Amino acid sequence: MRTNIDYPATITLAFTGASGMPYGIRLLEVLLQQGKQVYLLYSKVAQIVAQQEMELALPSSAKETEAFLRSRYGVTNEQLRVFGREEWFAPVASGSNPADAMVICPCTMGTLAAVAAGLSQNLIERSADVMLKENRPLIIVPRETPFSPIHLENMLKLARSGAVILPANPGFYHHPQTVQDLVDFVVARVLDHLHVNHDLMPRWGEEN
Repeated sequence: MRTNIDYPATITLAFTGASGMPYGIRLLEVLLQQGKQVYLLYSKVAQIVAQQEMELALPSSAKETEAFLRSRYGVTNEQLRVFGREEWFAPVASGSNPADAMVICPCTMGTLAAVAAGLSQNLIERSADVMLKENRPLIIVPRETPFSPIHLENMLKLARSGAVILPANPGFYHHPQTVQDLVDFVVARVLDHLHVNHDLMPRWGEEN
């Protein structure tokens, strides 16, 4: 396990309505365990996906979700804040007070296209736009395959703009035994790019 790294301290995490909610929820859990401050954003369709894939009922109200998740993970009021998609006075909406980094996990192709086009029609898109214009880390975990040429072109456009495109494609060299092992592999890669310490899996060349 690597030594603790203090940066980043604050991370914006966005859930959109793509398959892959277990990755997003596990990422949220580990970030909170590592003492990071998380600004959580989620779409209405993300609520449906969370229920369908994990039987997890996320309330429609940001404040209700905030209370629910704080209780679930035992964190303080300041460590986890949840904002609605139209809360334009949220810190993450402005380049004068952005998070240190942002992850969209899972990311729909619609959200990816909107960010690639520079749209800011909701707080998720605006927060991603802020990350790019402020040259701060933006990690995008796209939904499941296949990808059309349009999808790939949008990913390339974002990669050239400084975003990290990190598809949820787990490796198998660590000999996963469970679905959770596969989820942790992808989450570990996200954490590595965030420079957040973790011990979710052994690293290449390290003993189990």
